[in-house]
Amino acid sequence: MSGDVTNFMKNRITDKMTALLNIENLIMEFGGLRAIDDIDLEVGLGQIVAVIGPNGAGKTTLFNCITGMYHPTRGNIWITAPSQPPKNIIGLKPNQVTESGLARTFQNIRLFANMTVLENVMVGFHCRTTSGIFSAIFRNKHFKTEEQQVIHNSYHLLKEVGLATYSSVMAKNLPYAAQRRLEIARALATQPLLLLLDEPAAGMNHQETSDLDKLIVQIRNQYHLSILIIEHDMKLVMNISDKIYVLDYGKKIAEGSPGEIQKNPAVIRAYLGEDITD
Repeated sequence: MSGDVTNFMKNRITDKMTALLNIENLIMEFGGLRAIDDIDLEVGLGQIVAVIGPNGAGKTTLFNCITGMYHPTRGNIWITAPSQPPKNIIGLKPNQVTESGLARTFQNIRLFANMTVLENVMVGFHCRTTSGIFSAIFRNKHFKTEEQQVIHNSYHLLKEVGLATYSSVMAKNLPYAAQRRLEIARALATQPLLLLLDEPAAGMNHQETSDLDKLIVQIRNQYHLSILIIEHDMKLVMNISDKIYVLDYGKKIAEGSPGEIQKNPAVIRAYLGEDITD
């Protein structure tokens, strides 16, 4: 075990609950622009944590750093799975980050448009399957058994997110809100410890957002997940979040419970307005 990991564990040994995700002193620079400026952030086991702020605050950049799409300039991103030592995922490729237990959705929906709804979810299970090229080519017993299990599990996930009746429909033909749910189902197929949702309510009407609110909480409870969410819909954020972080120009300017954030004068003036509880 490296010295960094040893020191991290010593610092955490007295904690009652080690954070699943722990970000320390994270900096992301693009040329002379510092898009993420010395951010610290934690997501505990089973928590729903929101990151809010205006456009350009650095929220999606933060997600890209966590999921391996960007390589941060400086800092650490630790993942601590239950009964496992902390793992620093800085420098891992996106697929390696996924294998480490993180999955995400995107602000701009990224489905396989010309594949069926069921096939989209099956793709998510790929990182957890064990059949190799030989098995796939010759379709041996192991491959067929695993394939049937993936189909079964994929259909089960579609039932959980209310899309089972769409299983044979091309993803591009789904209603918009259903496409959002399909992205979530595909992310769940990777069997994550932490689910990252980037603007999941974007473009939804009031009823669709209310249904999404319930779905996110249901997923957290049923799959014992931790969830990190970027969202502009403040009612959704306040309804479901255990903790909220507020970013401004890449800096963290506030953190706390929904009640604490609602009462923070700087946050109210800059981001939330006066009518968020209406």
